[in-house]
Amino acid sequence: MHHMPKNMQYHINCKRGDLAQYLLVAGDPERIPKIAKLWSRAKEVSSHREFRSYTGTYKGVKVSAISSGIGPAAMSIVVNEAAKIGVKNFIRVGSCGALQKNMECGDLVISSAAVRLDGTSNCYIMREYPAVADYEVLLALVEAAEALGVKYHVGVTATTSDFYAGQARVVSNDFCNSQCKDLILKLQKADVLNFEMETATLFVLASLFGLKAGAIHAVYANRVTDEFKPHAGEENCIKVANEAVKILDSWNKKKKVRRKKWLYSGLL
Repeated sequence: MHHMPKNMQYHINCKRGDLAQYLLVAGDPERIPKIAKLWSRAKEVSSHREFRSYTGTYKGVKVSAISSGIGPAAMSIVVNEAAKIGVKNFIRVGSCGALQKNMECGDLVISSAAVRLDGTSNCYIMREYPAVADYEVLLALVEAAEALGVKYHVGVTATTSDFYAGQARVVSNDFCNSQCKDLILKLQKADVLNFEMETATLFVLASLFGLKAGAIHAVYANRVTDEFKPHAGEENCIKVANEAVKILDSWNKKKKVRRKKWLYSGLL
């Protein structure tokens, strides 16, 4: 029988000490080396199923990155297993489809909260419980985007459990679930910015487990204008996420010195 080292996590194949307390979570395993390219030091920790991880240093801060693959169930695995081995801060570095017509491919979306169409979070808590970003991580992402001078939007994201019918696409056989037909219109009217498949799950689980989470996405497609540019804005998204870790860490140090639990503008 294959013997796993003590506290080695079954899916992500990492144990305590492998991952930093700051973890950047991308969907695509190929985005992980792209994230690590900006670090002064980086080493691959593991590559198992869709979960590829690196740990290193960005501007003096120890940081890790892991891929979650596609969808909320896989994100739940990452959060559950990473939390068990000491990760405290999660930033999703994702891609998305925009829902508002003023948004262009290559823009960034920073999620303040998410609509829970993910299904997975319902396994943990009732539907009425909110999927909300930690305000410090959210602020660090905004601060980083401003510092880098990139175009970004802040608002509510819709997390779906399915890419096709779940995001109101007409599928094979011209089949379209009537429930999904008006989904885009409904979300647009509610000023929801984008579709993706992981954020709500991350936010709910982080809140329940007493962890901090935020999310930033590059717009690869606009569902209103039908524009599609794969990888547009990916590089900016990666830069902002890395910089947000540095900012977050500096704020955490300030809070420690002043013995404060919460960040507020007077502290900065």
